[in-house]
Amino acid sequence: MDLTISRVLLDEMRRAAAASPDREICGLLLGRNRRIEGLLPCDNVAAMPEDSFEIDPVALIAAHRAARTGGPAVIGHYHSHPRGTATPSARDAEAAEPGSCWIIIAGNDVRGWFAAAAGRFDPMTLVEPDNR
Repeated sequence: MDLTISRVLLDEMRRAAAASPDREICGLLLGRNRRIEGLLPCDNVAAMPEDSFEIDPVALIAAHRAARTGGPAVIGHYHSHPRGTATPSARDAEAAEPGSCWIIIAGNDVRGWFAAAAGRFDPMTLVEPDNR
């Protein structure tokens, strides 16, 4: 399963994660049909942001409202694992909403995941858009 995202957006996530080496960064993936058109960086409001994330609910609600009025849909989210790997953690599995796309950043490693069901993730191949 492919997830289309530009190199510019991938680099933006890498830079944000590198600028926050002691806490997880997070944000929303905006787009349509597994094609990411933009990112919405969000505050991490988790009680322990050094090893978990919680997207600011105000930003999440605003993004869903914007989608209802013609803006890009929220198709998932991204976050970093500053001291881990770019694979979903047990905490990620507990919070996963089936049908959503995830991108996890760990250093230079950036991986896509699809929340399939009941805490199961399937890998997604990150592909650049066809610019023909």
